[in-house]
Amino acid sequence: MYSYNASTTNVILVIFQDKGGKMKIANCCVVTFLLLYSIRLIAVASILITGGSGYIGSHVAHRMKQEGYHIINLDKKNNKALHDVVEYIEGDVADKALLARIFEAYDIEAVVHCAALLQVGESVKDPLKYYINNVSNTLVLLETMLKYGIKTFIFSSSAAVYGVPQWLPLTEDHPRNPINPYGRTKLMIEMICEDFAQAYGLQFVMLRYFNAAGAMPAWGLGEEHSPETHLIPCFLQSLIQNRSFYIFGNDYPTPDGTCIRDFIHVCDIADAHWCALNYLQNGGKADCFNLGTGHGFSIKEVIETAQKVCNKMIDVQFCKRRLGDPPILVADFVKAQKVLGWKPRYSKLENIIQDAYQYTCKQSAR
Repeated sequence: MYSYNASTTNVILVIFQDKGGKMKIANCCVVTFLLLYSIRLIAVASILITGGSGYIGSHVAHRMKQEGYHIINLDKKNNKALHDVVEYIEGDVADKALLARIFEAYDIEAVVHCAALLQVGESVKDPLKYYINNVSNTLVLLETMLKYGIKTFIFSSSAAVYGVPQWLPLTEDHPRNPINPYGRTKLMIEMICEDFAQAYGLQFVMLRYFNAAGAMPAWGLGEEHSPETHLIPCFLQSLIQNRSFYIFGNDYPTPDGTCIRDFIHVCDIADAHWCALNYLQNGGKADCFNLGTGHGFSIKEVIETAQKVCNKMIDVQFCKRRLGDPPILVADFVKAQKVLGWKPRYSKLENIIQDAYQYTCKQSAR
């Protein structure tokens, strides 16, 4: 059901004359029913995005809005760049009563679950925080969805579920052996979805992101975590501020000793969510898909490319490895291409860095 303000129904009155010529006010319940019935006739399908103010969620919201959906963003914080894109509801997916009110007030067609904690190092130091936020809260969301008959679910998973690769590029049938609590929370949710599909008919798509990067600077959307831990935004901040940059480890079993990652533009990730929704709406079965480019870049290669794109050099040094980082992660995305009709269009490394740089410059100038 399209969003409406309940207070509006209270001021819409039907006035008529009785047999004696006196003015009467029609039964407000009847008026409200007729109004809501007419709203349903012009209804726009709603998509609930949890964590829609965040990096991935905001780009997904923007993409879904382009397809004509009414987007509801459930998040603890607002994203002003989405002012004309989403209906923002402040809250937490752990709030069962709030979820119930949302599912009662709107005709939710699908839920896109982006809300999660995502720092690998922090998950190693404080795993309890991650198991509560990522796993327990997702169970609350799924339980409430099922109560209201909502069974279309798109989950933001991660390549972290694979752990150290046994072969490359990584295919979806690779053993799932995460090596840090963050990855294990994603695996647990994947397993929960699989069980719920079998027991309750949950229709899900799990999208295993590799290294999301890039931005939509023209729309004020980009990567801005607090604290920021991801390579490209961290390096660009150092570049703009003329600070030394430190690479975590140069003793990995890779050609230049630094980790190798598969960087995927956030706009390609947003496109994949739309493809996943379309797939499920057309009867697609529950499944999981890698989102990557099939090509990896070492940390040193990314930094060298960034300095070239930005036409600026800074001091780069090495420090100890970060906890929980596998040496190489590169995706095989053939399955997503064949089944979802998706392929990366924006993920040339130079393009990713250019978009991220423009966004970072704008944010730094504020």
